[in-house]
Parts: sequence; structure tokens; C-alpha cells
Amino acid sequence: MPKKCPNCGTEVVKDEAGVYVRCPNPDCFGMLKERLRYFAGRDQMDIERLGVALVEQLIEAGLVKTFADMYRLKQEDLTALERMGEKSAQNVLQGIEESKTRPLWRFLAALGIRHVGGQSAEILAEHFGSLDAIMNAGAEELQAVDQVGPVMAQSVYEYFRNPRHRAVIDDLLAAGVKPQPPAPKKRTGGLQGKTVVVTGTLAGFSRQEAEQAIRAAGGKVAGSVSKKTSYVVAGADPGSKLQKAQTLGVEVIDEEQFRKLLAKKG
Repeated sequence: MPKKCPNCGTEVVKDEAGVYVRCPNPDCFGMLKERLRYFAGRDQMDIERLGVALVEQLIEAGLVKTFADMYRLKQEDLTALERMGEKSAQNVLQGIEESKTRPLWRFLAALGIRHVGGQSAEILAEHFGSLDAIMNAGAEELQAVDQVGPVMAQSVYEYFRNPRHRAVIDDLLAAGVKPQPPAPKKRTGGLQGKTVVVTGTLAGFSRQEAEQAIRAAGGKVAGSVSKKTSYVVAGADPGSKLQKAQTLGVEVIDEEQFRKLLAKKG
């Protein structure tokens, strides 16, 4: 187990009651690279053509040191980089510009808050409705949200109480990023009031698309099977969740049945 970060040489720290070791240096080059790569990723801000190689070039050239720096890039900054022509630079800038108005849940997921992935970010965005409401929510208020446990609630609460993190968000907003609040949804679909678990690989849906479809049809997405589960949608290679559903007597449906439920009017 390393005692120092291989990128910046800072002594690593171990998670309290955990197994991971982390670099605590917020200015670490390696951490900056990974944070930027994650921020721009497909399941976060979905910035096209901003891949790992380009992120490294931008950091090494001193052009990007924060998330907000990406939104201040100019065409001449990019064309000065190796193997970057004018057309490619325009495409990158277009992708960055389009990401300014991504949904609030994507913005939350992109921040890299510990214990908060895409599904959790969607739950928080739909419950609170705005970035300000989430940032100002108390720990108990966060924990009261369905599917948000005490560990995640405390992580979100502490993240938004950290002045450094608030400064990052203020900088992004000042650079023109405007996370879009979720549109009000009329939950009258065929899964109204149902709790659904998706397991295995579906042919016509990514996991994220299936979960969004469930919520749009009035259902609730769960990550594990319990007696309260209404349906388990089983795709290819479903694994242990299918076995647990069969043990508990939970109804298992295939993708065709899932589509019929989505199309059904509540």
C-alpha cells in the first residue's frame, strides 16, 4: 500500500472505518486530471470530445486548473495544442457550451460528491427542485429523502458546507453554467406507486434510461430487492438479484413486459 501519492508526493490518508487510501492534496495534478475527466464524462456533464488526452494537454499547458476554466477556453487556446485544428477546436468548444445547461442532476453528479452517483443525484434534484435548495438543506432534511441514507446525507451536507466546494460552484455559475431544474412530472404511468429493481443487461435501455423510464411512469427505483419490491426487471445475466426475487416471491418481468407497463396509463 503506498504511503505517498505517486503524483504529488503528499502522504496519503486512509478512510475512517474504511479500506481506501486517498491523496488529501486538493491541488494534486493526478486528482485534478481525474476530477476533470469525471466531470466531463458521459454520465455527468457529457461534454463531447473532451477526453482524457485533451484534459491532460489542457492541464499541462496551464489552461485548465478548475472546472470553470473549461468554460473560459477560447479557440486560440485549443488550436495552440498539439494535433488540434480549427474544426476540432470548434467542436470541443461547442460541446462545452452545450453542457452549460445540462439538467441539475448531471451537475450534481459531476461535482464528485462522495456516495452520490447519477441515480442519487436524480433523486436529490427531483426532491429539492433547485441547486440552492440542495445546498442549503440540513443533514436531517437530506436523510429524510427516500433512498438517501445517513452516510450519503452527511456527505452531501458536509460537501456544501465546505467553503472550497462552494467557491467551485460559484465559479462555475459565474462562468455561465446554469443547471436546469427538473420539469414537474405528472406521475400517472403504469408503474404508479410501484418499486422496481432493474438487473442484468436490457437490449433497448441502458441502466440509466431504464431508471428514468421507471420514474417517468410513476415508479420508484430501488438498488436492492426486498419484500417491498413490486417488480424485478431481469435482462441478460441478471445475477443474484434475480435469485433473491425468486426466494422472496417478488414478481420478475422481462423487457417486453417492462415496456408494456411503461406504456400503460395509470
